[in-house]
Amino acid sequence: MCRRVPPEGDYVFSVFSRAVRASWRGRACARAAAAVAVSGLLAAGAITGAGAAQADDGTQQEGGAGATLGGLETYGTAVLHDSGHDEKIPAGLFRMTVDGGGTLQTYCIDLHNPTQTDAKYQETPWSGTSLSQNKDAGRIRWILQNSYPQVNDLAALARKAGAGSLTEQDAATGTQVAIWRYSDGADVDAESPAAEKLADYLQRSARDLTEPSASLSLVPSAVSGHPGERLGPVTVRTNADALTVTPPAEAASGGVRLVDAKGEPVVSASNGSKIYFDVPEEAAAGSAALTVQGSTTVPVGRAFTSDSRSQTQILAGSSESAVSATATATWAAKGPVPALSARENCAKGGVDITAVNKGDAPFTFTLMDTEYSIPAESTQTVTVPLQEDQAYDFTIRGPHGFTKRLRGVLDCRTASAALAVTSDDGGLRPQATTRPSPASVGGTGTPGQDLAETGSSNATPIIAGAAIALVVVGGGALFLSRRKKTPDQQND
Repeated sequence: MCRRVPPEGDYVFSVFSRAVRASWRGRACARAAAAVAVSGLLAAGAITGAGAAQADDGTQQEGGAGATLGGLETYGTAVLHDSGHDEKIPAGLFRMTVDGGGTLQTYCIDLHNPTQTDAKYQETPWSGTSLSQNKDAGRIRWILQNSYPQVNDLAALARKAGAGSLTEQDAATGTQVAIWRYSDGADVDAESPAAEKLADYLQRSARDLTEPSASLSLVPSAVSGHPGERLGPVTVRTNADALTVTPPAEAASGGVRLVDAKGEPVVSASNGSKIYFDVPEEAAAGSAALTVQGSTTVPVGRAFTSDSRSQTQILAGSSESAVSATATATWAAKGPVPALSARENCAKGGVDITAVNKGDAPFTFTLMDTEYSIPAESTQTVTVPLQEDQAYDFTIRGPHGFTKRLRGVLDCRTASAALAVTSDDGGLRPQATTRPSPASVGGTGTPGQDLAETGSSNATPIIAGAAIALVVVGGGALFLSRRKKTPDQQND
């Protein structure tokens, strides 16, 4: 919710029942035990702390903008009605600072979850968030496009809403309230009558829109093949006018070039550009990466997820902001030549591991005690199932020195959906779960406070449950250690 995180990890649960508070204490003990186990793995060098999906070197996995959460910038007060309790909460616009330059304005989705001070966020497809399971996600985008700050003529907005007049605080509050009604199914009202009029108008008028495209992505993010070939293409998808293409030092020193379809060197790109890795015939087996970067305005409605289990945000406005994306290539003369990638898939409740084998022999790997074999010149996707809020840590090593590490926390449902079911009287009733309890929604917003006081400490939470170590060794084996059943094999 939209209040500053209190110091010393002080948890408050004014909205939730004593049963939920007791459940949280039990889960806190479980997390403490999990922390001990994780510490042991850290000492052994097996895993590290979890965060949103990112590579070990900090490169962005999905591409686009990365940002740091600043604070609530323009906001007022809302009243949340939950289980017979009325709770005043701040509601409005957050500000984010973009890595490399730029600022973003965002609204909250998943209001019961905490916001972490200075949390790092990454532009993320809806498929990796609770929006993937929300039939009203497109209506949220409509609200963003037809309200503040995209519509800054407050007099005109007030006339449409029948609100008399609107201040910026009213406009931000009413917009956030309308979003919460669709993102969380929340029974929430704006305290200001004008803001409430706006919220009702936006909720009533919202229409379904499609998901906006990423500000920058590379498709696919991994390619493979043989020396003497052009590996790719890697297609650039962006709304930026111009981008810089940077080859890695090891590719340049090894004779690998970045070229277009005609074999001409590539140093810049735009939407639709196709980039190839031109690998010399005499090149030893190996791998390399390219980086594409530039600046653009991030499309309204893009989701942003955190590396520290901080509340998911949705974009309301963007300045010219830095964006970047990375793609990798692997090559070898003989045997299996896999290109490996991973992304969160909320529709399937897990992380998709995709292997493309461009080699002349099958790529065989073992996952959860089950062996899979990807024939030469084919593609296979395996979904690793995860519990909601579970931390994961994948280290993917392929043949010829290729390494990619992905770590994060699966965050596919709003806290209210994950922890409660609808009771006969329409209220929310605690649901037995081994997942962490949502943070408090207690307290009242005060002007000057930066962040939501959500009942979470500034420390990144360690999620109960085993973290995952996923290793692809040489050209053959893929191992996964985790307390779950074998995932179903999925075909593209």
